[in-house]
Amino acid sequence: MNKIHFSIDCKYYFVILTVFFSSYSFAQQNYVIDNSSHFWDKVQFGGGLGLGFGSGYTDISVMPSAIYNVNEIVAVGVGLQFGYLNSRNYYESYVYGGSLITLVNPIPEIQLSAELEQVRVDTRYESNFNRPSYSDSYWNTALYLGAGYRTGSVTIGARYDVLYNPNKSLYGSGFMPFVRVYF
Repeated sequence: MNKIHFSIDCKYYFVILTVFFSSYSFAQQNYVIDNSSHFWDKVQFGGGLGLGFGSGYTDISVMPSAIYNVNEIVAVGVGLQFGYLNSRNYYESYVYGGSLITLVNPIPEIQLSAELEQVRVDTRYESNFNRPSYSDSYWNTALYLGAGYRTGSVTIGARYDVLYNPNKSLYGSGFMPFVRVYF
C-alpha cells in the first residue's frame, strides 16, 4: 500500500515540474524574440567634450560614443576621439582615433570598465633657438581599466592605462579621473 501512495505522489510532482519547466522555456523563448525587435531601445549615446584656453594655449577635444546594453549588467560600445592641441611658438598636434568599450555593473551603483583605445597622433614642432622644426606621427594604444560610482546616467570614477609607457604615451600619466554620461 505504501508503494502505491508513493508512486501517485511522484506522478503529481513530475507533472508539476514538467509544467513549470515548459512554461519557463516558453518565457525564455518569447523574451529572446521580443529582445531582438527593440535594438535601438537598448542603445545609449554619450561622450565627452574638452575645451582649454590660456595665454597662447588651446586644447579642444570631442569624444562621442555609443553603447548597447546587452542586459542590466553588461554594455558594449564604440567611441571616436578627435583632438587639437596648440601651444603658440612651440607645437601643434592633432589626435584622432577610436575605442572599444565594455561596461559591467555588478550592482547598480558600481560600474567597472575596460576600454581599448587606438589613436593617431600627428605633431609639428616649431623651430626655436635650440632646435629646428620637425614633426612626429605615431599610433598610440591604450587599455584602460576603471571603476566608478554610478547614479542614473552619470558615472564618476578613475581609470588606469595598463599599457602606459611614459616615453610613448599620449598622456602624462596612466591614471585618469573621468565623468561618463550616457543618455
